[in-house]
Amino acid sequence: MTFLCIASYEKGYDFMVALKKLGAKVILLTSQSLENANWPREFLDDIYYMPDVNKEWNMNDVINAVSYLARSVKIDRIVALDDFDVEKAAKLREHLRVPGMGDTTARYFRDKLAMRMRAKEVGINAPEFVHVLNYDEIKSFLKKVQPPYVLKPRMQAGAIGIKKIHSPAELWEILDKLGDDQSFYLLEQFIPGDIYHVDSIIYNNDVKFSISSKYGNPPMEVAHEGRVFTSRTIQRETNEDKALKIMNKQVLNAMGLLRGVSHTEFIKAKSDGKFYFLETSARVGGANLHELVKAASGINLWEEWAKIELLGGKGDYELPNIEDNHSAILLSLAKQEWPDMNVFTDKEVVWKLNKKNHAGVIVKSENYDRITELIDNYAVKFYEEFFASYPAPEKPTD
Repeated sequence: MTFLCIASYEKGYDFMVALKKLGAKVILLTSQSLENANWPREFLDDIYYMPDVNKEWNMNDVINAVSYLARSVKIDRIVALDDFDVEKAAKLREHLRVPGMGDTTARYFRDKLAMRMRAKEVGINAPEFVHVLNYDEIKSFLKKVQPPYVLKPRMQAGAIGIKKIHSPAELWEILDKLGDDQSFYLLEQFIPGDIYHVDSIIYNNDVKFSISSKYGNPPMEVAHEGRVFTSRTIQRETNEDKALKIMNKQVLNAMGLLRGVSHTEFIKAKSDGKFYFLETSARVGGANLHELVKAASGINLWEEWAKIELLGGKGDYELPNIEDNHSAILLSLAKQEWPDMNVFTDKEVVWKLNKKNHAGVIVKSENYDRITELIDNYAVKFYEEFFASYPAPEKPTD
């Protein structure tokens, strides 16, 4: 089988390597600006580049380029390796009539408004929201829901472009500046609480694997206020873990993810202790969270995704043995160009980030309390020795 992998950002190495080792032909379509990236070229049959400005591709050019390639290469599957490539892959599948997620389903995994509306339709607990479109409906929402609010771009990823709004007057001022771009946003109730994420493997509508984790500081707070990013797996088979996994399954079934991997986020409200659905995706979670999952469970999400894509629903998928560890990740922008991660020498350290102006480590242990001790100590060290912050981007960056 021939796979066209789309990556406007530098990620998905393990996926492409696994595909090739399993016998597939692997073609990568990526951004011209990533021509010198350290792609696993020895595992790629071909690599093509799209002209880009800030990773933005002209979709008509993409369709024309891939259609031209398809004159001589039969493309069996198209896979999006990054959140921002989900729509590209869906449009290409529709145009070439390649099996897989089409435009409509892709919306549920990219468009925050679409996923909110679908959750509401099937009765999944979620924050109150309104599409920034009809002014009477917005006014009604503002009367019913007390500030603060959160203004979210419908098609961005993570905390990019999100704004916390403290009053109706502030909202109208921002909407006035947005002008014709208003309809590309939704406004929702701000719910104080702790943010959790569930990372999953799905095969033929069945969640074969899922693992629950909890962020230290909310991603929006990390992005906008400057914090060290942390996440840690939560204790398995607790009431929290069971509730999250049940809700995660409801979300994935409602959104219609047939096969693949997903990263889904929830918030546990301080006011009532209930979980609320925030957003989901049809890809491996960012911020090196796949390494967190691997440390805790031994499961490589990228490699398992490759197996699932090759099976295509026509055979049985067997999950590898799952390890029973706890793990935690700490990440930060660093004031040093190449921060020295060798200062972290504890035996529980299993991964260190090697990236310019970034610091990062992952720890794992069978002992939950030991993980707590380590991340508390390491967080202090991160702030003292490495931490740097920059204004949150309005658009995606490297």
